[in-house]
Amino acid sequence: MDIAAYLNAMIALFVIIDPIGAALIFHSLVPVDDMRHRIKMAVKAALISSTLLILFGNFGEPLLHKLGISIDALRISGGILLFYTAFHMITKDAEHSSTTERKDIAVFPMSIPMLAGPGSLTLAILLYSKAADYESSLSITLAILTISAATLIMMILSRYVKRVIGRTGDDILRRFLGVILAALAIQFVHDGIVNLIQPVL
Repeated sequence: MDIAAYLNAMIALFVIIDPIGAALIFHSLVPVDDMRHRIKMAVKAALISSTLLILFGNFGEPLLHKLGISIDALRISGGILLFYTAFHMITKDAEHSSTTERKDIAVFPMSIPMLAGPGSLTLAILLYSKAADYESSLSITLAILTISAATLIMMILSRYVKRVIGRTGDDILRRFLGVILAALAIQFVHDGIVNLIQPVL
């Protein structure tokens, strides 16, 4: 396993997916006293999102080539999109109001757009596109599965996560991760621009 690729992918995915923030939102969308429903929704959301990230990460780039879109153009557009996400993470207040309604929230909003949204799907393509060999690709896949497993555990234990971290802790964490994500986004834009203008120079 490529440890460097694994850690790089895991940190980037942790920043954009934010398992703790996702768990707090999950907690507000499912009834607190229905543990069976909570586990079912958490498992379903984790499976759907990890499958989407792995498939889109592996086959998204060939699809883009079919459409005549270069990976560097995706880096720039993806970087802008990630920066937009980061800006809202830093400047907007999250709303977490509890519910007693029992409904299927696994696909929307948990899988799409929260766990496997435009930002994380774009990130998955970029990570796989930078993989030098099969070992690096496998490491990225393991990183996706690790973050998905961590998010699953956080969602199942979301009532305790909410009790420990609280609203203030969530606000601090979300804004800090937003700053890291903004820096990552600028790096993607920089790399895309440099790679696009290099042939011209």
